[in-house]
Amino acid sequence: MDYPGNLFVVAAPSGAGKSSLVKALMELDAQVQPSVSHTTRPPRGQEKHGREYFFVSPQEFDAMVAAGAFVEWALVHGQRYGTSRKAIEDRIAQGADVILEIDYQGALQIRSVFGNAVLIFILPPSWEELRARLERRGEDSAEVIAMRLQNAAEEMAQVKEFDFVIINELFERALFDLKAIVHAQRLKISAQRRARADTFKALNIT
Repeated sequence: MDYPGNLFVVAAPSGAGKSSLVKALMELDAQVQPSVSHTTRPPRGQEKHGREYFFVSPQEFDAMVAAGAFVEWALVHGQRYGTSRKAIEDRIAQGADVILEIDYQGALQIRSVFGNAVLIFILPPSWEELRARLERRGEDSAEVIAMRLQNAAEEMAQVKEFDFVIINELFERALFDLKAIVHAQRLKISAQRRARADTFKALNIT
């Protein structure tokens, strides 16, 4: 089913900077709105329930899976994450551009449900920089950082399944690239037909 809004799906290995890029994009473009995922992991830092994530118990998550509430869900770093299908559909049906931050497994599941979804992968400039960013965060033990780096190899191998790739070496350049993708998608004929259907009809374009 076509919707007037666009759906952007951003994936990256932990530490590549996708959350910072998506946050900066939404500060610059009010039409881009987040889709808040559910997760069984505990909040980190200043995260709040309903803002970064809906933090739920494993039992609550199980109930949502059983009810078919998620368009995708996956196990990532020992915790589960899920995206509500209704939350996405409601927003893009109203013409908003929705952006999701999820792992590559979830991104591919989203594509199977929303055929017009635009998949974007964020890469770090090097393994050394990825490790340094994870260490600078100061949130994880050495063992967890090692696990994230091991998982990153598997995650980055999936980049060929995505529509666009951004190498986040210089943040300002990576943000410019992300904005360019969003703007270009809005100008594609398929997106314009969905968003400006009345204009196409008035111009007798079929």
